[in-house]
Amino acid sequence: MTTITRFAPSPTGRLHVGNIRTALHNFLLARKDGGRFLLRIDDTDAQRSEERHVDAIRADLAWLGLAADGEARQSQRLEIYEAAFERLRAEGRIYAAYETAQELELKRKILLGRGLPPIYDRAALDLTQQDHADYAAKGIAPHWRFRLDHDTPIAWDDAIRGAQHFDPAALSDPVIRRADGSWLYMLPSAVDDVEMGITDVLRGEDHVSNTAVQVQMFAALGAAPPRFAHEALLTGAEGKLSKRLGSTGVDEMREEGVEPEALLSVLARIGTSQAVIAMRSLDAMAAGFDLATFGRAPARFDEAEMMRINAQLLHETDYAAIAHRLPTGMDEAAWAAIRPNLETLNDAGDWWQVVTGPVPAPDLDAEDRAFIAAAAQDAQGIEWGEDAWKTLTGRLKAATGRKGKALFLPLRLALTGRGHGPDMAALLPLIGQERALERLRAAG
Repeated sequence: MTTITRFAPSPTGRLHVGNIRTALHNFLLARKDGGRFLLRIDDTDAQRSEERHVDAIRADLAWLGLAADGEARQSQRLEIYEAAFERLRAEGRIYAAYETAQELELKRKILLGRGLPPIYDRAALDLTQQDHADYAAKGIAPHWRFRLDHDTPIAWDDAIRGAQHFDPAALSDPVIRRADGSWLYMLPSAVDDVEMGITDVLRGEDHVSNTAVQVQMFAALGAAPPRFAHEALLTGAEGKLSKRLGSTGVDEMREEGVEPEALLSVLARIGTSQAVIAMRSLDAMAAGFDLATFGRAPARFDEAEMMRINAQLLHETDYAAIAHRLPTGMDEAAWAAIRPNLETLNDAGDWWQVVTGPVPAPDLDAEDRAFIAAAAQDAQGIEWGEDAWKTLTGRLKAATGRKGKALFLPLRLALTGRGHGPDMAALLPLIGQERALERLRAAG
């Protein structure tokens, strides 16, 4: 059977790290098996869903290279949900209820106060036809619950968590439809998984109880459930996932200079027994993707690790592959000189500014200023080429006796305005003799 997975975001905001991980793992699971990865836009919440977020989701997935093999939108499938609803209601698997949010909260507190699980008591099942008529006469519309079969235990073999067992009597009958007719997540998602032929549902462990309910929904719909896998949730380097990271969108990461391959390399492996390594292709990530390697402990997302991989990928990138993203005028020699000092590609513009100028004159003491003034004199008389730095420092060392930091640091500060950076032997030819002389004279 062809593996078919899906990523089902709600268009109520931008994709963040947790969303990306879910999308990536579903993509890799399908790609490894030569299957299909589908995008489903869960936009039944008309008040919160926005078209700009739909466009952003598509753009973010495209930037990450996670191309969907098909797309569906729940807002265009309402007739399918309605048909399933009516059928299940006729079979007694859906029933009307009228409790307000306040009444349900009071019931919950009473049960907790008695040391009992806060499960819905199914009071609505005892309502008579006259009760329903009375509510209708008062203009009170019901919300709707899916009736769990308490006589049928819930079980499935989870690809990450192993054998799962739930007592349906220990679960509340879930509300599937609001009084205004709008849908909640549970039933439309199950209907879509059946209709779209989804074979594997891979999502966070916070959905385990939802899966328990949906297992019975699939049975009520007359369909076999997909294979389920629930992965551990993300945490930050120091434990709980930071609010900033948890809400960081792909657009923000892109603006910060994160390469998509760096982000994907980290998300492909964290939470598994496999080492996180830099990988350039989704095919390479898919080849090693294995749900058997996923652990139960929270998956630790380390931004510093991502940035190290980001730098590694840049340091290994050939000029031809990245030339179109570099500042105007930056040639292959400049890329070779600057590349080892990059953490993100945004840094390339900063270092190119060091080459092209202007750069601020450093605040040197009198002795260093005199040294730089002498350097300006020497720089006029040397042959300017690839060995300019070696020639200049060699002559200054012989003339002044300076060496090490006392020799190199004042020169670097005068020529670049910075105390660290790319190898000056590679950088000085890019700066050129004219600009170098101007900077040395200004600093001296």
